[in-house]
Amino acid sequence: MTTSTHLLRQRRFLPLFLTQLLNALNDNLYKNAMVLFVVYQVYDSPETETLISGIATAVFVLPFVLFSATAGQLADMRDKTKIIRWIKFAEIIIMSVGATGLVLAARGMQVDSLAIPLLFAALFAMGVHSTFFGPIKYAILPQHLKKGEVLAGTGLVEAGTYVAILAGMMLGGALPIMASTIAVIAVAVVGYMVCRWVPPAPAQTTEVKVDWNPIRASKSLIAFSMGNLELRYSVLAISYFWTIAAILSVQFIPLAKNVLLADKQVAAVLLVAFSAGIAIGSVSINAMLKGDISARYSAKSVLAMGGLLITFYLLCRAWNLQPSGDLFTVTEFLAQPLALALTANLLLIAVAGGMFVVPLYAFLTTRVDKSEASRSVAANNFISSVFMVVGAGAAGALGFFGIPLEEQLLVSLILCLLAALLARKLHATEALREPDTD
Repeated sequence: MTTSTHLLRQRRFLPLFLTQLLNALNDNLYKNAMVLFVVYQVYDSPETETLISGIATAVFVLPFVLFSATAGQLADMRDKTKIIRWIKFAEIIIMSVGATGLVLAARGMQVDSLAIPLLFAALFAMGVHSTFFGPIKYAILPQHLKKGEVLAGTGLVEAGTYVAILAGMMLGGALPIMASTIAVIAVAVVGYMVCRWVPPAPAQTTEVKVDWNPIRASKSLIAFSMGNLELRYSVLAISYFWTIAAILSVQFIPLAKNVLLADKQVAAVLLVAFSAGIAIGSVSINAMLKGDISARYSAKSVLAMGGLLITFYLLCRAWNLQPSGDLFTVTEFLAQPLALALTANLLLIAVAGGMFVVPLYAFLTTRVDKSEASRSVAANNFISSVFMVVGAGAAGALGFFGIPLEEQLLVSLILCLLAALLARKLHATEALREPDTD
């Protein structure tokens, strides 16, 4: 069966799907409530806003660099479901700290000395939380799903993640700051309750010794991922994709405010369009591939993404409209002649991105033994995160040194070309692989 909706009726998939959906929702509800509050109410400088947005992205991603190797080993050597339960319990504590920071910031109490540090501490902790959850949400699929269902499951997980990101962004932009503090704790509690329905996923290996040395473990993880040709091309292509995403995420909210002259609700609408596009692309590629795990459409998808980035840049350059007040509201923005074209263009960029990346994630868990699937995903998370930290830092630096936001969009084009080259190599490598005999 090539359609994926039947999996949503199965206990072997639905609780995991809902758990990761709630996880992504809370990550983005908290992060967007925090960044939007800081950009729109604490600071009033495009350079500082871009820098803060870049720091926030880097703080969230840094734990993936530090702890991915450990997370991958633990997930392969222990019951994945038990790890999920500990992770989701920790989320309740982390969100309580973040909520405290939001309350203090909203009331103007010790903003620089306590509130902002608490906000960033919780953001870093959520990065740690996601570092340990990330390998599991993909690597558990081959344990619970049939071979022909893995691509569909991967697509649903990716689509669900971006639907949740969409919802988190909407809530982060729409909810008053005090309501956001309640929401992040409530979502964490519900997530913990749901995760207890995920079926057991015992270790698939007899290995039990975890290497707690992060440097040695990371070196071993890189060697593992680079030693398998299909895994190498998949990991590097995904890494370039997420570098593009990191650069765009750093630029996005400052671009909405300072180039499009739009308020934070408009920024949330544009982020929603991007997330919806990823979800659409994630589901669509499974239908096109009919359940076959292949990179045959990946190069075309990321090249289309690059072409659409150029048109998005041109639309931003052509945007020379002035709001009647300080910033465009959602209604005023959508009434402008270029608004629908710009929003549709952004959605199509994301559709192409979803079509590019989903099959590559399926490669991570199906081109290695089940006992190594978590380490495969962890290797991807580690390398992608290094790329993302560099990309987010570079984007933040460009903004700090006064490079116009529209021009910063063009930095992503070279990464699209590199990702397309790797996708072509991956597809060529598929023909060299022995066909499955199962």
